[in-house]
Amino acid sequence: MITLQPPPSRPNDAAQRHVVVVTGLSGAGKSTVLKTLEDMGWETVDNLPLALLDRLLDTPLPVGADGHRPRLALGLGAGTRGFDAQRIIERVAGEQAGDGDPVALLFLDCADTELERRYAETRRRHPMAPDHPARDGIARERELLAPLREIAPRRIDTTTLSAHDLAQEIRTGFSGDDTARTVVSVTSFGFARGLPRGADLVFDMRFLRNPHWDPDLRPGTGLDADVSAYIMDDPAYEAAVSRIEELLMLLLPRYRAEGKSYVTVAFGCTGGRHRSVHVADRVARRLRDAGFSPSIAHRDLGAAPQDALEGSPVVL
Repeated sequence: MITLQPPPSRPNDAAQRHVVVVTGLSGAGKSTVLKTLEDMGWETVDNLPLALLDRLLDTPLPVGADGHRPRLALGLGAGTRGFDAQRIIERVAGEQAGDGDPVALLFLDCADTELERRYAETRRRHPMAPDHPARDGIARERELLAPLREIAPRRIDTTTLSAHDLAQEIRTGFSGDDTARTVVSVTSFGFARGLPRGADLVFDMRFLRNPHWDPDLRPGTGLDADVSAYIMDDPAYEAAVSRIEELLMLLLPRYRAEGKSYVTVAFGCTGGRHRSVHVADRVARRLRDAGFSPSIAHRDLGAAPQDALEGSPVVL
C-alpha cells in the first residue's frame, strides 16, 4: 500500500485546483472515497462520460474568497461511458507535464474473493457481467483497468478495510489543508423551551446561581459584564467550566479523526438568557484561542424573562 500525499504544489498554486482521479475495481470503495472527499470540502463528480472529461478539466472554476480554487475529485471506472484507459493516462500525463491543473491518480484494488463476497452480500450484479457470475465481471474489469493500475502512483488495497477504515485513510492522506476540519458550533438555550436540535454535547448550567432572581440583573443577559460577574462569582463556576473546556479540547480532535464533519456543543440553563449565554460565549472564545473556528448562537437570548419558567429561587 502506498502512503497518500496531497498533490504536489506548483508555481501560482493558488490559481490552480488540485484534481484527483479515483478509479479501481467496482466494489473496492470508490463511492466511499468520493463521499469522504466531499465531506472534506472537495467537489466530486462520479462516472462523468469520458467525452466530457476534457471539457470539465478545461473549464475555469470560480476562485473562492481566499484565492484558492476548489479541489476536484473525479470518479472514473470501467463502466464509465466511453471508458478508455489510454486516453485517461494521456490526459493525466499531459497535465503533469504541462501548465494545467495537477492531476493525481488513485487506484482502489481489492482481492477477487473479497469482491465476490461483497457482491453476494449486497445481492448486486456486477456492472461488467449483468448476466454472468460476479467473478466473470471482476476478471473483465481487472483486465480493462490494468493500464491504470500500472501507472497509478497511489494505490489502496481495500481487501481488509471496512468502509470506516477506508474513509479514515482518505482523511489522513488528503487532509493537507483546513477543509478537513470539523465544523464546531456552540449554542446556548433554555431547557424550559426544549433541547436544541442536533446537539451532540449538552452541558447543563442550572447548577450555577441564577441572575434571574436578582431584580437588577434580570433584564440583562449573559453578555453583560455585571451578569457575567455574578455568574463567575459562584464557587463552583471556575472549576466546572474549566473542566468542560478541557474535555472539549480532548474530544474535538477525536471527532475530527473519526471524520465527524459537524459538532454542536450546547449549553443550557432554565430560560436560556443568563448562565448558558455567558458560558457558551466564554467557551467559544476559549476554542478560538485553541485554533478552532466555532460559530456561536444564542437561541433564546431574545426571549422575555418569565418567573414561571425559572421556577423557585434557590438560596446558596
